[in-house]
Amino acid sequence: MPVLIVTALADLRRVAPLVWLTSQSVGLLVGGSLAIALLVAIGSRLAVRALVPDSEREGAHAVAAPLMPALGAAFAILTALTLASEAGALTSAQQIVSSEAADSSRLAWASTMPGVSREPIQAALGRYLRATRTYEWHGSRAANGDDPATVRAVAALERVVRSESVRPKLGTPTTTELLSALDALTNDRRARLAAASREPPSLYVITLVVSGVALIANAAALTIRARRRVALLIGGLTIVIGLSIALLFALGTPWRGAIVVSGHPIDAVIRDLANAYFRR
Repeated sequence: MPVLIVTALADLRRVAPLVWLTSQSVGLLVGGSLAIALLVAIGSRLAVRALVPDSEREGAHAVAAPLMPALGAAFAILTALTLASEAGALTSAQQIVSSEAADSSRLAWASTMPGVSREPIQAALGRYLRATRTYEWHGSRAANGDDPATVRAVAALERVVRSESVRPKLGTPTTTELLSALDALTNDRRARLAAASREPPSLYVITLVVSGVALIANAAALTIRARRRVALLIGGLTIVIGLSIALLFALGTPWRGAIVVSGHPIDAVIRDLANAYFRR
């Protein structure tokens, strides 16, 4: 059974990246992971009872029992490392968004400096931020950065700011502030696109899933001599493994998955621009 899981995940990787899994809803991920984990537990118990003769069940129990601590420790370590990495990636993604919002605010305030035409810059900035939130926040375009509307919006913003910065009457400090704020904003966009294109390491995911399946199967083998009611005790372990894998997939792609990076910082800047908060 672990070999079949590895083959299936490898085929999925070739046909469509793990993004297909991570892009599912939280309910579907949790329900699907729990259902598969329970099926593995039931199938493992039935397979062991069918394949192991009564005369060898004592020996099977003696082999499976010492393996439980090792398999449990391996799954726990892999889960902790993987979930910590994905949670850290989600935190980093949120920091990128906060930085992008801060640099947007910086550019908006720079447009209020003496001698600068505020309206064209803030109008172009507002169009860019709205295009970002509408077309570039979720799905494949969040990673590719090839949405036509957003590309046009950022190009228009570049032209407006750079055209304004070369006006002769503007001093060097004003020009420097405008250009540095614009460059910081575009750098934040590139960082966001890079973070959005990130996927969970496929080998990590495959290893974690296989270790979970092996742990469930080994626990089921321990109940080979027990009745069905006693065998239900492994249900708790099965649920924990299923939920851990569901959480991994939910955290896997912050811009394309079930748990999406909050766009509230960007929305706050859009709202401030609409309310004419950035003015002299």
